[in-house]
Amino acid sequence: MSKQEWPLYEVFIRSKAGLSHRHAGSVHAPDDQMALDNARDTYTRRSEGVSLWVVRSDQIIASDPAENSAFFEPAEDKIYRHPTFYDIPDGVENL
Repeated sequence: MSKQEWPLYEVFIRSKAGLSHRHAGSVHAPDDQMALDNARDTYTRRSEGVSLWVVRSDQIIASDPAENSAFFEPAEDKIYRHPTFYDIPDGVENL
């Protein structure tokens, strides 16, 4: 298997405990373990992370930007998703 045939993996790093993983970049590797090792060697050389995720790029499913209005707009017929009509009981602080 040549390097040009190696799949592309996306790398996500969590920098401190409790924070979200963030996309750091990409690596090519022949298998999952090598992708994890390559990501560690490439993106955490100075102890930047406490957790790594690697995901094969061809396994990521994404929404289509051309359909973002239909995909992300709230459904107007589901008013329960908008709690603006609820009365706030006495003693509950309105933030």
